[in-house]
Amino acid sequence: MIPFNKPFIAGKELYYIAQAVTMGNIAADGYFTKACSRLLEERFGINKVLLVPSGTAALELAAMLCDLRPGDEVIMPSYTFVSTASAFARVGAKPVFVDIRPDTLNIDETKIEAAVNERTRAVVPVHYGGVACEMDAIMDIARRHNLLVIEDAAQGVNAFYKGRALGSIGHLGCYSFHETKNYVCGEGGAICINDARFIERAEILRDKGTNRQKFFRGEVDKYTWVDVGSSYVMAELLAAFLYGQLEHLDDISARRRELYEYYAEHLRPLEDAGDLRLPRIPPDCQSNYHLFYILTRDAASRDGLIQHLRRADILAVFHYVPLHSSPAGRRLAVAAGDLSVTQDAADRLLRLPLYHDITVEEQRSVVTELEAYSRTAAS
Repeated sequence: MIPFNKPFIAGKELYYIAQAVTMGNIAADGYFTKACSRLLEERFGINKVLLVPSGTAALELAAMLCDLRPGDEVIMPSYTFVSTASAFARVGAKPVFVDIRPDTLNIDETKIEAAVNERTRAVVPVHYGGVACEMDAIMDIARRHNLLVIEDAAQGVNAFYKGRALGSIGHLGCYSFHETKNYVCGEGGAICINDARFIERAEILRDKGTNRQKFFRGEVDKYTWVDVGSSYVMAELLAAFLYGQLEHLDDISARRRELYEYYAEHLRPLEDAGDLRLPRIPPDCQSNYHLFYILTRDAASRDGLIQHLRRADILAVFHYVPLHSSPAGRRLAVAAGDLSVTQDAADRLLRLPLYHDITVEEQRSVVTELEAYSRTAAS
């Protein structure tokens, strides 16, 4: 079986876990947590990075920092993971879905302004597959309408837009280090705080609503409960594993680019023949090559291809069921305008196996089976 994803060891992850145990701090906010935060801040030009248990936790913390009220609206794409919307719905806000671009499958920046009204408080661009949204246009809309921008950069660690790191552009940004991402620690995430006014409250909400971090810095003589937060801290053992990955940021990105370009080169003849469409990366975007997808002719072709690959012991998967068509989405959110591009992409998209340790032979097998399916479909 060629799996869709496989976690990997990049360097000293296991050694650092043992070191964390030896240091006597395996809970949270120890040496490796601070080292990861500092590395991300310095490398990506982010004001403050706080490690959290997951990308979902980062989004939930960001939603809490926005101080949203019931009836407030937050604009986002429907073609995203459930956490993007649920984080804002759980604080009483209403997700407002707009359509995506047909080239990058990112939120269509030209559709955002029409969805803005007096209840709109924020925009959440989702950088799909490590390819940036059109952030200049989005930030301009936000400035003109006094909106917050929260980047869902769960798939965008070490990807860039016009030289700026994803997660460093909006008021807040959210990373994921889930085992399916480029840089992993099992489950983990980070909230990126670019607007300094959110730093103090983010520390409090992350640490059970207490001013504990001020106590550790000697700014208060004891810590106490000051706000309604939760436990949004990452375990030090996970941070130790993560640090072993972040030390190899560029090596891992280079490896994923190599794998991505193999698929792109060898599948281009099928695109030229009209059998499928390959991903697009605009010139202003530096991808981190998080995933490689194809768009088939139609939904039936995609579903047939999934079964064909499974018979060849290759696991390829579709991605999101659009949130506007989900039971919770229909109940808790609204669609702003036509979402036909979203639905079309959801029907035709297929993600191919792409992970650090996949071999050339395994990639060749995937390509060979795609070619075989195309020949069968044409006959």
